Amino acid sequence: MRPTLHPRLVNDRFGDPALFVEALHRREALLFDLGDLSPLSARDLLRVDTVCVSHMHIDHFIGFDALLRVNVGREKRVRMIGPEGLIDAVGHKLQGYTWDLAHKYDADLWFDVWEVSGASARFRFKAAFEREPLNEAFAVPGLTLDWVVLEHHGPSIGYALAEPVHVNVWRNRLEERGLAPGQWLQELKAAVRDGAADDTVIRTPGGDRPLEVLRDLVSVEAGQKVAYVTDVADTAFNRAAIAGLAKGADLFFLESRFSAADEALALDRAHLTTCAAGEIGNAAGVRRLEPFHFSPRYEGEEERMLAEVEAAFRPAAATAPRRTG
Repeated sequence: MRPTLHPRLVNDRFGDPALFVEALHRREALLFDLGDLSPLSARDLLRVDTVCVSHMHIDHFIGFDALLRVNVGREKRVRMIGPEGLIDAVGHKLQGYTWDLAHKYDADLWFDVWEVSGASARFRFKAAFEREPLNEAFAVPGLTLDWVVLEHHGPSIGYALAEPVHVNVWRNRLEERGLAPGQWLQELKAAVRDGAADDTVIRTPGGDRPLEVLRDLVSVEAGQKVAYVTDVADTAFNRAAIAGLAKGADLFFLESRFSAADEALALDRAHLTTCAAGEIGNAAGVRRLEPFHFSPRYEGEEERMLAEVEAAFRPAAATAPRRTG
């Protein structure tokens, strides 16, 4: 299966948390957390239309200004979701600037913000980012987003992003039919994914055809799943909730702040150790575990930290540490 979701850490494993997620055949991208975003190009930032915030500690939220600045003057809507207090946090950020020239711009910029508790609000550039009501549900088009409220010093939100199903195209069958690949395949895949009726018309290079005679060109499989959790205490509740959220994920980005030897410090700071992260990944049955958010106290010891995670994640047969790439 050719993956649809392509996530990458914006910074290294010791840097601010931020996960940039691209989707195949889709211009828009997602961000999980808004730490230091300086490694992202302006082109990458302009693609972001959805932001999922775990909590508003500075190392998870300071990148909001970079996202704001690159989008001012452009026609754009950015969806944001996060814990209770996110609406006020975004509003305060926006009101920290003077917008007396907003009326001179033709383009408008929207920040539509939801809290997982159900509250929502809109902030528009042309309205000087004053808070306005927002009466629609949060959704990521074509994908599903699940979340759980976890315990840190306050609430921290964990997320799981997935495609409902994955539709593969059989290239050999295209060739047998004499059909050239192209954008029409996205229309075909969307129709199959959305459960369209057999008489749905699909425009192919050979003319319009009903979906019924094209279904054999594709196969449907379980969709890809990516989970992201950071800044959580090692509690029984968190362990169970995280394992449930990330269950069966293809790729799981999980904070591993402290070494196993510093368990007392991890408990005091409400973070996970390398060992705890590996055990949670194992309990969730994820295919690949990517630890991150290592404390700077372990600079130069990345290999050791990765090995500790791996030993707990694969206790029966510890393997060489993984690297993102």
